[in-house]
Amino acid sequence: MIASAAGAVTTTALTVWGIVASAAGPVTLTLPVTSTRQALSGLSLGATGHYTALDATVPVLPPGPAALLAWAGTLNQLGILAVLALIFLLAYRLRSEILFTRGSAWLVGAGGFVLALAGTVGQILDSLARSRLADLVGANGHEPGEDYFFSLDFNVGPLVLGTALLLVAGVFEFGRRLQKDTEGLV
Repeated sequence: MIASAAGAVTTTALTVWGIVASAAGPVTLTLPVTSTRQALSGLSLGATGHYTALDATVPVLPPGPAALLAWAGTLNQLGILAVLALIFLLAYRLRSEILFTRGSAWLVGAGGFVLALAGTVGQILDSLARSRLADLVGANGHEPGEDYFFSLDFNVGPLVLGTALLLVAGVFEFGRRLQKDTEGLV
């Protein structure tokens, strides 16, 4: 319980600090480069290649991408807080030896839903912001006839873990029903 509370405070402070720091001054971000025209030269062994990302330092973020990055960070932090709150509350219930209740099933399900939704939407907003910034700094260098919407860097971890937590909520509900049935037998 103490570790999850400390983790919540620490990650929230780091997220707030990151959002404030990116809005206040220069920020270095890895931006997607979508055009295959971005070729590397001077490689050994006759190798050729192109790069798909660029670390760019932007003195001041434009308001639109800055807001998207702030929302993405906030939503990602919300997913982390959902998991940490779930760990805290389940540890508390385990310590009090009252685990299989309707509230426990609801807590696990709500935590899974928040994690899946916030984690997914946060990643999409982050990708939109980085793609927009790549266009604004001219990193993509589109040629006529090149179509580009946005680059999505997607980690399925929050979605999979959130779905797994929804299934665990079903297990908790089933366990609650079994516990209720056995109490009637005793």
